[in-house]
Amino acid sequence: MHILVTGGAGYIGSHVCKALSQKGYIPVTLDNLSLGHRSAVKWGPFVEGDILDAPLLNALCRTYPFKGAIHLAALSNVRESLQTPLSYYRNNVVGSLTLLETLQKQGIAYSVLSSTCAIYGLPKQTSIDEDHAKNPINIYGKSKWMVEQMGQSISQTYGMHFATLRYFNAAGADLEGEIGESHDPETHLIPLLIQTALKKRPHFTLFGSDHATPDGTPIRDFIHVTDLAEAHIKALEWMRENNKNLTLN
Repeated sequence: MHILVTGGAGYIGSHVCKALSQKGYIPVTLDNLSLGHRSAVKWGPFVEGDILDAPLLNALCRTYPFKGAIHLAALSNVRESLQTPLSYYRNNVVGSLTLLETLQKQGIAYSVLSSTCAIYGLPKQTSIDEDHAKNPINIYGKSKWMVEQMGQSISQTYGMHFATLRYFNAAGADLEGEIGESHDPETHLIPLLIQTALKKRPHFTLFGSDHATPDGTPIRDFIHVTDLAEAHIKALEWMRENNKNLTLN
């Protein structure tokens, strides 16, 4: 069974592709390699291209008998999104719209959408559940909330089904060492902490000193990327079995 994976050459995407392959699926990666790495695509066909390219998307869907899609292609740097908002709206919103329109035309009814905890904005309470108010405070979060709303509307009108996964903090790497992380410049907390311990950088900074914690510094929960990859497959299979939408933190 072929599954389209946009952004499959990226950190989470490559782990998703490995997990799909281990479950007997054939992941087909579409990635423009702006953030992903060709070397990370090891478990199925690779097509270099962009989700904004509607003719390519349609040709891809005619070439492979996709039974579902996992949409991970996105720009995701919060600080960068505030500096270049147009690129985030173009890639994350218009690109997702182009993809979803293609899937609808090609009759591909089941998709997993990567979203983010950034859609919630400043939390009103912890822990944050899926019904928490949505009030994103940065362009990245706003772009992802727009994609979620598009999915809701498209599902109601065309009968497509979406599993929306709102990521918080993914970390770790493949336990067998076949894939990992590769960021330049590095922006993620745990790799920065490890680099500091290895004396590859002079210091490590935690931002914030007024949180409701013993020392005022922030506390975060993390999910291992392998578990997150498994969640994508379980979400896709649950949708196919139940013909319902799914939204999960």
